[in-house]
Amino acid sequence: MARVLVVDDEKLIVKGIRFSLEQDGMEVDCAYDGNEAIEKAKEREYDVVLLDVMLPGHDGFEVCQAIREFSEMPIIMLTAKGGDMDKILGLEYGADDYITKPFNILEVKARIKAIMRRNSRRNGKNGRQEDHMVVCGDLKLDREGRRVFIQEKEIKLTAKEFDLLELLVTNPNKVYSREALLGYVWGNKAMDNGDVRTVDVHVRRLREKIEPSPSDPKYVHTKWGVGYYFRA
Repeated sequence: MARVLVVDDEKLIVKGIRFSLEQDGMEVDCAYDGNEAIEKAKEREYDVVLLDVMLPGHDGFEVCQAIREFSEMPIIMLTAKGGDMDKILGLEYGADDYITKPFNILEVKARIKAIMRRNSRRNGKNGRQEDHMVVCGDLKLDREGRRVFIQEKEIKLTAKEFDLLELLVTNPNKVYSREALLGYVWGNKAMDNGDVRTVDVHVRRLREKIEPSPSDPKYVHTKWGVGYYFRA
């Protein structure tokens, strides 16, 4: 059973989301301010956190940043503001996705299920390690366990960061445009919105985690005017 934490100070919105998710068989916990959200996230691991930006106490960005200090559980930001800066800030603070209010509950459920599918273990293989372990020099990527190691040290990535790296690593030297990466990693809905800066933010965050020198990358490179690629 999927566990979801819904964080919003508008109790009617929380009630509606909770009812709809529980109808799909999900287990739902609720929090109504930033402090309560952080405490609940510390008490148990959630499959997804739905996190409103405008909260009393700590706002959603601060809550997201606080959770990232101890967990990589997927976070979807809910924002009433349509401005690009709020979306970018959410990604900067470690969110995996964002949904703008007012939203369709069917879209919320679709986003949750998409993240859960990406985070689930890959069971379609024959179980041999070489089928799911990709090794490129000092970098090892465990596709089944969704874990990344640099020089045998595990690097904690968010769901979207892992999806982005996995795509690039498993297609070495292939250059992907930002639009293509947006479609592959974030899906058709994101392509319709066309906000390719989402890709740039995640590439920069990914480099900060895996590169010895993010300004002079060893793994994820830029093809100026075209896009990004992984150098084998």
